[in-house]
Amino acid sequence: MNNEQVMVSICCITYNHENFIAEAIQSFLMQEANFNYEIIIGDDCSTDKTQAVIKLYSDTYPGRIKLIASPTNLGTHKNLINCITQCSGKYIALCEGDDYWIDEHKLQKQVTFLENNPDFIICCHYHKLINSTNKTLYVHPNPTPLVHTYVDLLAGKQEETKTATVLYRNISETHRLFFTPWFFDCFAGDKMFKLSATQHTGGKIYVIPEVMSCYRNHEGGIWSMINAKVRMERVISDFNLIIKNFTYPAIGKKKLLLLYIKRYLVFELQNKRFRKAYNTLKYLL
Repeated sequence: MNNEQVMVSICCITYNHENFIAEAIQSFLMQEANFNYEIIIGDDCSTDKTQAVIKLYSDTYPGRIKLIASPTNLGTHKNLINCITQCSGKYIALCEGDDYWIDEHKLQKQVTFLENNPDFIICCHYHKLINSTNKTLYVHPNPTPLVHTYVDLLAGKQEETKTATVLYRNISETHRLFFTPWFFDCFAGDKMFKLSATQHTGGKIYVIPEVMSCYRNHEGGIWSMINAKVRMERVISDFNLIIKNFTYPAIGKKKLLLLYIKRYLVFELQNKRFRKAYNTLKYLL
């Protein structure tokens, strides 16, 4: 398959997902589309049988799956960058190894939308929240189309844009974040990516009103199952990276201040993080 023939590169990063990676790969292989797509899987030196499962599928479907096996544990951000640099498609679809897709026409629907709507940089869709045994924990009862702009994302609005729903244009502007040193200090890399991509392109995010993927909560999850206090500390840390590294007009600064007061200030005060709260408020005032 020549690079010119690849419309979509599926970028899947994984680490110790031996119980889930097969379901993810099967959901990639089941995609039906009028274009060619490639599957790039970056394994971050898993200590379980994740790589063995990937190699089994790679041998079963020769030429369909490319495994990038890191000899050392790089961490999520570097693993993602390594994987993306191998993607040759006009578009890149993201899905981590513990999530999966449930609609065989997902890629076709998203590509069709972006091909017809050049003012959008990312296309997402609704998702289903599940646990380790695939039990549904939540799904939106009435999906409706959503549009998110850069300003929306700054204000904390990013509904139905989980990583496993993302398909975006593979252009240099969408990857500028990966060349900024502070990116490696953030926790929610997917949130920073959406902010950076919309800021540097001026493009918007469209959310198709269909449930086409599953996002899994499980004990091995990087984000979903961590302690609530630690999670909030990480969210606030990322918030401070956002206000210091992204540009916004005066009205945007006001919205960020209100967002901080509404969502984070009480937590800071209750946990006696007075100096941190003072520094954030000082920056926004």
